[in-house]
Amino acid sequence: MKNNNIDDLLRNNQAWVAEKLALDPMYFEQLSSGQTPPYLYIGCSDSRLPLTNFTRTEPGELFVHRNIANQVSLTDINFLAVLEYAILHLEVKHIIVCGHYDCGGIKAALEGRTIGIIDNWVNPIRELYLQKQDEIHALTTREERLNRLAEINVAAQVKNLFQTSVMRQALEQQKAPMVHGWVLDIRTGLIKDLNISTLEWQLHPCPLLLEFRLYAILNNKNQPEPI
Repeated sequence: MKNNNIDDLLRNNQAWVAEKLALDPMYFEQLSSGQTPPYLYIGCSDSRLPLTNFTRTEPGELFVHRNIANQVSLTDINFLAVLEYAILHLEVKHIIVCGHYDCGGIKAALEGRTIGIIDNWVNPIRELYLQKQDEIHALTTREERLNRLAEINVAAQVKNLFQTSVMRQALEQQKAPMVHGWVLDIRTGLIKDLNISTLEWQLHPCPLLLEFRLYAILNNKNQPEPI
């Protein structure tokens, strides 16, 4: 694969602008008027994964957060700010958590060959592996094991979304975006929808509140009927 140099990037930009203006002279004026993206995309930082290419989406359609191995970290202020802005201000309709096969972060977590900050960052994935190692080691090839851990990781990050305060607030107000878990296969370019059910992770009534309501119902039943 040929890599462009810095001058190529600038020339490519000028050519792309010319192509867009030839098709629509108002393209950039409309683009600069503001953003109302329907999607928040949470993906991996891997350079092979520009989702706009894989989905043929235009600038302004995807609000994007990317990090190594597409983590939904409950302690990452950067991610939490992106999520809050996407839900409360942009009012996105969908959140896509997208992992991919052949992910370096997944390899690092499964095989433990990294040191330093990256090792700390992928440690939650390593914990997922330890929880699911019987299932993973039942698979026959290294590729299958890595792919399965990538899928398990996506499901875990979808679950993490429902642990954030902004998402739980949106659920209470019945304004929560739909959440999707995807995995992209770089070998084919195709996206696999994991069809992850999120019902079990959504808000449940507080047990104490349920107890209070049950007490009130029973107490009303024990009251004498009016004469």
